[in-house]
Amino acid sequence: MAMLAVLIPLLMLGVVLVLGRYEELLLPQDDTDRPEPAGVPHAAATAGRGK
Repeated sequence: MAMLAVLIPLLMLGVVLVLGRYEELLLPQDDTDRPEPAGVPHAAATAGRGK
């Protein structure tokens, strides 16, 4: 019974890790589909500040 209590959490961890890898293979995320964040030019960002 003690061996069962030790092996079940390890097996469950293995299953979660395997499912995570399977999800990455099944649903790959392409970074090219994401729009680039809008950037503010450096001159425009500092123009409103008083020195």
